[in-house]
Amino acid sequence: MKKTKIYSLLAIAGLFLGSCTSDLETEPKYELTLEQLLIRDPNAVEGLLSRMYSTFALSSVSGPGDSDISGANAGESPFIRGLVNLNDFTADEMKNRWGDNGLDQLTTTTGWNSNNKFFKYVYDRIYYTIPQTTNLILILKNKVDVPNEEQYVSELRFLRALSYYYLIDFFGKGPLVNDTTYGSAAPLPEASRAELFSFVESELKDIESKISNTNTYGRANQAVVQMLLAKLYLNAEVYTGAARYNDAGTYAAKVISNGNYQLESNFIKNFRADNNTSKEIIFPLIADAVSSQSYGNTTYIINGGLNSTTMNLATYGATEGWGGHRATKAWYGLFGSNATQLSASTDVRAKLFWTTGHNFEMNDYKEWTDGYPSIKFSNKNTDGSGNATSFSSTDFPLFRLADTYLIYAECALRGASTVNVGQGLTYVNQIRVRANASALSSITLQSILDERGRELGLEGVRRQDLIRYGRFTGNNYLWPWKGGTLNGTSISTNYNVFPIPESALQANPNLKQNTGY
Repeated sequence: MKKTKIYSLLAIAGLFLGSCTSDLETEPKYELTLEQLLIRDPNAVEGLLSRMYSTFALSSVSGPGDSDISGANAGESPFIRGLVNLNDFTADEMKNRWGDNGLDQLTTTTGWNSNNKFFKYVYDRIYYTIPQTTNLILILKNKVDVPNEEQYVSELRFLRALSYYYLIDFFGKGPLVNDTTYGSAAPLPEASRAELFSFVESELKDIESKISNTNTYGRANQAVVQMLLAKLYLNAEVYTGAARYNDAGTYAAKVISNGNYQLESNFIKNFRADNNTSKEIIFPLIADAVSSQSYGNTTYIINGGLNSTTMNLATYGATEGWGGHRATKAWYGLFGSNATQLSASTDVRAKLFWTTGHNFEMNDYKEWTDGYPSIKFSNKNTDGSGNATSFSSTDFPLFRLADTYLIYAECALRGASTVNVGQGLTYVNQIRVRANASALSSITLQSILDERGRELGLEGVRRQDLIRYGRFTGNNYLWPWKGGTLNGTSISTNYNVFPIPESALQANPNLKQNTGY
């Protein structure tokens, strides 16, 4: 088990769950309200805050067999699993062969509808975290005093903003639950993408100067807030119609100049069980085989790409291989246009695919041996030590410095006056040299998109990148099984956002379905 992490406080955090659900229980577990709990024990705020961080990494603090989301499958509904499903399987890099209950819709970008449970799980997870954080924010601001209160409130506001960021990206609209509207008896009105963007921007800018510059591993600090602002501004033209590359560049530069982060000399350390010691990871979602177990964190990524009949599971620290996920040539083809060239590549990232017994071409996305499983993530330490465990201890690097470098370079190429192309080229080459790839003499927007593909595969950003580049919908870029055909075909522009789940539409008559669904 890793050294002390934030989720070690989940024993206290369970009080939050109990207090929030006690009115639905025949025999409430706890009689104290959150307000009473914090008055009696101000230190309980640590556990309550930990509870909110855990909503991005676990299915529930009650264990991997339970879910915070009512009626949801505990293994399928955690946030990280949803992020991979919606941003990686729907894009060019990864495909899943299981096809169960709507997964085929994602992996082939066809037939998306409001009854797909994977859309519902992500939407419900977002709207689980938003009101919970808001409730705690209001209690801390208006009803109780605890030491270091502004820091706690700032972290909660960040987590709420992070939830809204994914709502903006995935669904484009939804009710705005904030300090003013929380607890409304009537269904809230629908907030547009631009309105949600403005709220997230204002929240993050306000807490930027209030949150600490440093913090415990796994918790938000000033650089984490700045990184989310950089990512928000990077995609602003998609979200609002107005480009904000100057601002994205500014905030990427702030993160870089922070000085608390640097590229790890060994690329793979960012995806191993000891990545809590990586100097590159800005904001992780924590996994631990003992204290924070989940089928939907990196356990899903690692086990999903392994097969016990052809691969030695212990090599990757796993006890099960689910045989589901394989990359396509749209990802590993960035290192070589055929199997021979891929094998000959000196790029360390090109070696993170299992090729033995598998075909370069994915002629059938449901055939396990078509396409190469990604072995980028592993449940072993960087030096190969560690035991095989049922759950993963590898943290998910939601934000890391290499992404910041690439954001900086892209903004420079898009004409941002706050950054410069020369420095962007330097940053890109630092990433490439670290991977034992040759340095570039110049960069273009296309080379940045390709480098993002090489560097950030399976990290939950690819669909977003393709949309920003105008490559996701339409037919100007095709990949295997796009639109449900072997060589890819055009898909409609309405696929740039997901459908609002039917359950949400029924619960709130003010919500309107996204166009085309």
